[in-house]
Order: sequence, then C-alpha cells, then structure tokens
Amino acid sequence: MRIIVLGGDGFCGWPTSLHLSANGHHVTIVDNLVRRRTDTELGASSLTPIRPIEERLTAWRETRNSPIDFVELDVAKDYDALEELFREVRPEAIVHFAEQRAAPYSMKSPRHKRYTVDNNVNATNAVLCAMVEAAPDAHLVHLGTMGVYGYGKTKGMTIPEGYIDATLRSGGVSADVEILYPADPGSIYHMTKTLDQLLFYYYAKNDGLKITDLHQGIVWGTATPETDLDERLINRFDYDGDYGTVLNRFLMQAAIGHPLTVHGSGGQTRAFIHIRDTVRCIHKAAQTPPKRGDRVRIINQMTETHRVRDLAAMISGMTGVPVEHQLNPRKEAPENDLVVANDMLLKLGLQPTRLSDGLMTEVVAIARRYAERCDRSKIVSQSQWVRPVAAE
Repeated sequence: MRIIVLGGDGFCGWPTSLHLSANGHHVTIVDNLVRRRTDTELGASSLTPIRPIEERLTAWRETRNSPIDFVELDVAKDYDALEELFREVRPEAIVHFAEQRAAPYSMKSPRHKRYTVDNNVNATNAVLCAMVEAAPDAHLVHLGTMGVYGYGKTKGMTIPEGYIDATLRSGGVSADVEILYPADPGSIYHMTKTLDQLLFYYYAKNDGLKITDLHQGIVWGTATPETDLDERLINRFDYDGDYGTVLNRFLMQAAIGHPLTVHGSGGQTRAFIHIRDTVRCIHKAAQTPPKRGDRVRIINQMTETHRVRDLAAMISGMTGVPVEHQLNPRKEAPENDLVVANDMLLKLGLQPTRLSDGLMTEVVAIARRYAERCDRSKIVSQSQWVRPVAAE
C-alpha cells in the first residue's frame, strides 16, 4: 500500500512509519518538525536523543533497505501543497497524527489554547478537503483519544465504541436514534478531538470518505522492534510535565529516584496502551478500511485500565521510590470508574501487551541509560486548568 503518515516524526508517528515500512508498504512522512521546536520552547528535550530527520531516514534505509520518503509541510497551513502531494502520491491510506497532542501544553496560556485549536482543527479539515479533491478513495486513519468521552459521568456504564443508542424527546414526540457518544472534553486538546469527530461525520456523510477514528488511551513505553534496530532510530521519551504521559513519567521518576508525582488523590482511572500495540493497531486498521458511504468507524484503541494511584503504588513497590501527592493542576473529577469496550480491536487480531508482560522494566532501563539528560526542574507540571483571578 501507498501510505502517507502525517506527523510521522513524532512519538507515535515515527514508530508507526517504521512499522508500516517494515511490513512492505511505501511510506511517505509529512511533518513540519514543530515538535522539535517545541522542545526548544519548553527547554525540555526528549530523554532519549533524537537524531535529525535526515539521519533517521538514512539509518532506516541502511538498516532495512526500505526507504521512506519525507516531505516537510505544514498540514494546517500549506493546503495547496498538501492537495498536490495527495495527487502525486495517490495514497491508499492516510494516517493522521498531525495535531498538537498534549493536554497540559494546550492549557498553558491563551496562546497555547489558540494554537492548539488553530493547528488541530485546521489540519483535520485541510486533510479532509484535500482527500475530497485529490484522494477520494483513500482511507483516513486518525489518532483520536479516549478523552473525548470524558470521565466519571456514567458510573458503571461501559463506554461503547463511539456510538450509543438514544431516545430523543421533543414536543411530545420521541425517536430512537444512534448518535455519537456525548462528548465531554477535559482540556482544549481533547476539545479539538471532539471537533474532529464532527468533521469526520460530515465528510463521511457528504462526500463518502472512508474514515477510521481511533480513540486511543494513554500511550506508555517508547521502543518498538523497529526503533530497537539502530540507536539512530530511537523513539521519543517525553518526561516533562507538558508532554510526558503519566506511566512513562512514573517509570522515569523511579529510574532517577525522584518521588512519583501523583496529582490529587490519584483516583483518576485511565485507559492505557503500549506503543508497540499502537503501531500494530494502526497497521491493522489501515489494512481493513470501511466501505465508501459507511459511517465513520470508531475503535477504542486501548488494552487495559488502571487507577493512577494504583500505578504509582505498583511502581513504588517495584523500585522503592516513594509516592508524593501534589495539588492537581487539572479541573477533573478526583475519582472515576472507567469500563471500556474494545471489541473491534480484538476482532482485528491484536494480542494486547499488558503491564504484567514485564516491559515496564525495559522502560526503566532506557530511562536509567539516559538519566543524565533529565532536567529535574521540568518534571512537575506547571500548566493550570483554571486561571487564578486577580485581586481588585
């Protein structure tokens, strides 16, 4: 297959690009390399040393003799170039990672809020517009988030895969309908993903585009079989308070002897997936497109759920590093249940990677190897969901 990976230089995009190439697909990475510039802005580089994109691509060519093409392009701004690229490559699948992916970063300031909306919503709309004009038969695979569902509103209820049966009542008349599960975003970032859902709904209905929206859980781990082939192929390991995901942050903190920073009570229950399963799921989804005219296919891309304080206790027990509770910078329920359906993922044939499979020790080993690159001042999150009101 000819596959374009938008945002293919990032934490999920890079290992996905390698995995697709390793499985015989012709891959073109499209990226504006903004995530590298964000490292400079935050003063917090990846714990693992990330090579320049040209060196990464050379290493892959030398390792697997399977070249990956690269186009530097801003999906949200360079529409004409994007449409022309679609005409030139004639992709059979387009994998869409080209969005600002961190909830804390999206809440840092008014500028970060506006940037996240401008980039994410415009990027998704541009991709869909360009598909209508230049690649109407391509299959779009989008990396969404479990966060569109929200947390804690439906205690004991299983979160379905995107859709729910509902009864609407108005003016004495009722109708049974199937609708998107009611959105309840917890940050500006998550809100952009709910807007993505509506864009997908419209373009599938109006233009018959084939779309799969993967509502992904929190990703942990950093290495895949492909990124392990050569140190120049190493993947990102974000540990800072803006981009570091909670389990990776705990494992890194344990590796350097820093207390495990738990926000609030730690009663937040979240869905998780290993990066190895992320790339496998995207590959399987790309190979099994819906038909033109079908509704948007939504898959809950997660393998297990855990309460944050339970994760911290588990890792503390493994390593002897203490747990430290901090004031929660987020506006969220202090405790929630989370039961998630992931039937479609299992039907695609995924054999899930579990925390119990021992890969947490691999993550700790990587963190210890590069521990000298850690800036401890960047570990604690500084982004606040609610701005303090200035005194009059």
